[in-house]
Amino acid sequence: MSEITKKALGTSIKKLLMKSELSNITIKDITDDCGVNRQTFYYHFKDVYDLIEWVFINEVIEEIKEDDTYESWQQGFLYIFNYVQTNKKFIINTYNSISRDYIMKFLYKQTNMLLINVINEKSKNIKIKEDDKKNIADFYKYGFVGTIEQWIANGMKEDPEKIVQKLNIIIEGNFEKAINALQI
Repeated sequence: MSEITKKALGTSIKKLLMKSELSNITIKDITDDCGVNRQTFYYHFKDVYDLIEWVFINEVIEEIKEDDTYESWQQGFLYIFNYVQTNKKFIINTYNSISRDYIMKFLYKQTNMLLINVINEKSKNIKIKEDDKKNIADFYKYGFVGTIEQWIANGMKEDPEKIVQKLNIIIEGNFEKAINALQI
């Protein structure tokens, strides 16, 4: 029952964000749309941002968990682009509200996890400092998330597959190059 209620609340916030920016949506709006009381909302989530994070985790992160290898990172990144495009109004109204920083932090965190897994895979037999792995991940994280942010800000016009293909060309072999250059 708990998971069903969370999904219903997630559906309600997405539905409401199709019409209005997050700053204009209240807990009451969400619970009224969902048909539950405020106490039920607070039983599952501490605030609206917690609910949005749950939506992103369950609709994006669970899908890309398996795509955190060097061979499949492109699929995970493409899934993110496609999710954003499919949920355009939800994303735009969240992005254009006071929660833009929240979305960006979330994207940075998730992209970083994906990249750290790729870097750990590529450096499995190479001795490299953890700090250097973090620096490599940070560099690509900011590039990847910046690409998504620019794409959103420009109206999501460019084909996500073309963006991911270009990114793949740009970074092809560069993870290994950086890892080898920084090995101890």
